[in-house]
Amino acid sequence: MPTPPESSPPAAPTLNLPLEEFTARSRRLLAYIQQRKLAGAVLFDNFNVLYYSGFAFIPTERPMAYLLAAGGEQALFVPRLEVEHARQKSGIARVDHYLEYPGDPHPLALLRQTIEELGIAGGPIGVDHDGYPWVWGYQGPTLSALTGARVETIGAFLAAQQAVKSDRELALIKESCRWGNLAHVLLQRYTRPGETETAVSMRASTEATLAMIDTLGPLYRAQAIGGLGGAFAGYRGQIGRNSAVPHALTANAVFMPGDTLVTGANAPVWSYNSELERTMFIGRPGAEQVRLFDLMLRAQDTAFAALKPGARCSDVDTAVRSLYEQNGLLERHWRHHTGHCIGLRYHEGPFLDTGDHTVLEPGMVFTVEPGIYDPQIGGFRHSDTVAITENGIAMLTYYPRELDALIIAA
Repeated sequence: MPTPPESSPPAAPTLNLPLEEFTARSRRLLAYIQQRKLAGAVLFDNFNVLYYSGFAFIPTERPMAYLLAAGGEQALFVPRLEVEHARQKSGIARVDHYLEYPGDPHPLALLRQTIEELGIAGGPIGVDHDGYPWVWGYQGPTLSALTGARVETIGAFLAAQQAVKSDRELALIKESCRWGNLAHVLLQRYTRPGETETAVSMRASTEATLAMIDTLGPLYRAQAIGGLGGAFAGYRGQIGRNSAVPHALTANAVFMPGDTLVTGANAPVWSYNSELERTMFIGRPGAEQVRLFDLMLRAQDTAFAALKPGARCSDVDTAVRSLYEQNGLLERHWRHHTGHCIGLRYHEGPFLDTGDHTVLEPGMVFTVEPGIYDPQIGGFRHSDTVAITENGIAMLTYYPRELDALIIAA
């Protein structure tokens, strides 16, 4: 696998992860492969490919893969149109390619040749998927059928490795929090009765993105899969009664006095994400809005207190659900678990859920977002991004949480 040269000219300043980070990750995967007595690993998921190679790409019907043999040799497998891109963005010397999908021969027939040359074909082979998954109409054979080898799903190991962030990864997530915070400041500033959510979101997001680019300049890359990148803040349709729909879609709603609002902000930085969400109000909220808001804050504080190394993810969600039950909220007002890991993916495992017994470790980064939902009044949800530390948590997002700071003049 690639190693940094012993001496090289100073690199240009960058926020991106250095080659040594990817080398260390691949070495951990290699140790796991050897421990499991696998012939190698073939990974198709674009985030897994990025994690081990540094190559970020948009997944389409054209299959791509990262390969690591038990002897340590690495390769990328890409379509012709990605060859130069893969060589430029990764530290991997071997980049094999096919001409096009569906092609003749099929791309996976050529992948089999790469697998054989790396000595992986005899198996067993560690995989995230048994073959390239369905993306944009792709069809093709499974890896097990292609090679005749036994495949072993190693997704649990991949998720566990990616859940614990290095100091450099944490730095990128903190940078994401900084610019998501600015976008949210502007979102709140521009929200007023009579404006539309689309116009306000676009204005806030564009201004925050331009400020970020002016500040970071060539240090910045979003590497946002399937998006333009930059800072973003918006409502995603969670306005008025529709704020009680946790995963609503933008409806270009017009803000009106009395609305309960649920926001969302993020800024991908070299593919790393954060999450900031707040419950806000247009005009002074009524007594029931205040009651549910205060209970939501208590639920989030309960989760913060339960997050500590050695505890289990399920312990956190159980503590929050107990508060819901004690206050008569569970049957009518509960919709989802307390949170999830975040990093390269906006949603990663493990999850703060009663069914996930993963032990919390320093370096894990979670969103903490217990919500309370009333179809007649609206939704109440803050989300903050936190890192598990040796002693508890570090708050990475820092937007005001208190009611008075989140009231917009009507």
